[in-house]
Amino acid sequence: MYRERTDELRFTVIVLDLILSLAAFLVAFVFRFYVLDLTGSDLEKIDLPSYVFFGAVLGLAQVSILGLFGFYRNRRFLSFIDEVGVLFGSVFANIIFGFAVLYFLKIYEISRSLPGLYGVILWLILLLGHNLFRRIIIARRRKGRGLSDLLIVGGNATALKTAKALEESPLSGFRVSGFVLETRDDHSPIPAGRILGTLDDLDRILESRAPGDLIYTGDANYQMNLALLMELCDRHGVQLHVVPSLGEWVTVRGVLENLEGLPLISVRDIPARTGLNRVLKRTFDILFSGVILLAFSWLYLLVALAVKLTSRGPVFFLQERVGLDNKVFRIIKFRTMKVQSQAESNTIWTTKNDPRITSIGHFLRRSSLDEIPQFINIFWGQMSVVGPRPERPFYVEQFKDQYQYFKRRHSVKAGLTGWAQIHGLRGDTSIQDRVDADIYYIENWSFFLDLKIVFLTPFKGMIHKNAY
Repeated sequence: MYRERTDELRFTVIVLDLILSLAAFLVAFVFRFYVLDLTGSDLEKIDLPSYVFFGAVLGLAQVSILGLFGFYRNRRFLSFIDEVGVLFGSVFANIIFGFAVLYFLKIYEISRSLPGLYGVILWLILLLGHNLFRRIIIARRRKGRGLSDLLIVGGNATALKTAKALEESPLSGFRVSGFVLETRDDHSPIPAGRILGTLDDLDRILESRAPGDLIYTGDANYQMNLALLMELCDRHGVQLHVVPSLGEWVTVRGVLENLEGLPLISVRDIPARTGLNRVLKRTFDILFSGVILLAFSWLYLLVALAVKLTSRGPVFFLQERVGLDNKVFRIIKFRTMKVQSQAESNTIWTTKNDPRITSIGHFLRRSSLDEIPQFINIFWGQMSVVGPRPERPFYVEQFKDQYQYFKRRHSVKAGLTGWAQIHGLRGDTSIQDRVDADIYYIENWSFFLDLKIVFLTPFKGMIHKNAY
């Protein structure tokens, strides 16, 4: 049933987007020929079949482009800012496609201003339409409509994670009725109030609760219990789903591959390092850093002059940091501290009101202007615009044993800004929270997530109370 609901939702959103795309073309047509041309002279000359054909092509193209952008794959609620980026990119691509159709098919009967008007109107209509769709679905779910009851068998962290994923996705349409433990376990992370019993009670629970679906996340006596669950689910007409026992270690981006007929699970898949994604990210890094270095060269000169005039020592500060695949590189920053020994620099953590910081250094750190020379590192390929912040080798050796998944941060290039930074996780804040934010970024990377982080950095990442 989970697959059915997902496909049903995907089809609904596709149909909705097609209708909205055709409606946007109609609105653009009316605006072009009834609002911009009050005399009606242009309307008398139009070839209506050509406009109908062109509108249908753009509508189908918009849905196809959104599909290529992965918008309908594993569809779930996107935040407003996420949809702004994805929809803008897809609409822009559709406008380019529209002009290409007019040019290559030599369709001269269509007004050349129409695709531009269509793009603006379509973007706004899609945003409003999706927002209304979300509100309607959420309202229905809150009233208990369209929900299917579901049981989870298992008392481990994976069971809790599965329930959380379902409950945080209103579009899934599932309501977790409770948990069934494989055995009595006083140390299970499942809240006692949500535990319905154990496997011994499952036959009775299925009879009384009559859920539509059951998810097995257990790991004790895996094969034996799975065989029992299959028998009970068949008897009660319940759809069975399985989250493998290694689900606690396989990421949401884990990949199931085929190895000569054998199922092969890639436990850690890194989206930013695969195929076209890698090329796209590197191309963006080169273009973005190149533009910044050229456009703000005057700012570099002003900051360099301020550093030189306010304290003795070099303008730039070079320090070893750990980056992609645990390789060490030298990061470039404007010097914000008094000159000190390399041992002090590499091993002493910066704290609030640190006496080593110079007068201009306080301003540079608060505004994050001390970080802008790292665009040189980015242009050279040592860093990326977006990624986990690089740490000093001394602390990497300490933190790798203290904080879970710390070294997984090095599976992508270090970044100038990142998911942790726009959430205020910088300075003397929780290391584990930073790691968790970085892991979220790595596992959920997309080009539009990078654009979102870049867009939010000036507002949430550059000037912050934890920047010192």
